Amino acid sequence: MFIIPWAVFVLYWIFGALKTRGTVRRESSASRIGMMLLEITGFVLVFLEYPEIGALDRRAFPQTYALAATGVALTWIGIGIAVWARYHLGQYWSARAAIKRDHKLIRTGPYAWFRHPIYTGLDLAALGGVLAIGEVRSVIGLFLIVLGYWIKARTEERMLSAQFGEAFEEHCRHTGFLLPKF
Repeated sequence: MFIIPWAVFVLYWIFGALKTRGTVRRESSASRIGMMLLEITGFVLVFLEYPEIGALDRRAFPQTYALAATGVALTWIGIGIAVWARYHLGQYWSARAAIKRDHKLIRTGPYAWFRHPIYTGLDLAALGGVLAIGEVRSVIGLFLIVLGYWIKARTEERMLSAQFGEAFEEHCRHTGFLLPKF
């Protein structure tokens, strides 16, 4: 049941990627590969049921309907936040940390409250999967996913700071990093 929102996410991302601007500057390939390894490993640990991985397949917490329902709800909310944020980025979105041609600092939608709502949404959606699955491997996977997006967000912050200077610093004073600042 929590796979459906992920399918919506993937489809939206594929079609949205067709309408982006050309890249002016981007993170190094080594940086990108390191983050991707963390994130892919994390998502595999969260969602891959087989093969069995010994102690990692043990329950981290009891499997209940309430936790599963909460997990599905958090997955939908997280995917909703990520899609909402992606919509506001529009042509400036990139799969890797990058500055696009004629890049603008986005401050609308969820970017009015926090600087990396796509990563927050994906982290929240992954947390939903962890609650629904409830195994040790999924908890470890969530840690890797959050770490990967945290590193990627820090890389983006350095690029945005270099590109926008004081405007970005002012934006940082009024917004949260991965959690909203109201």
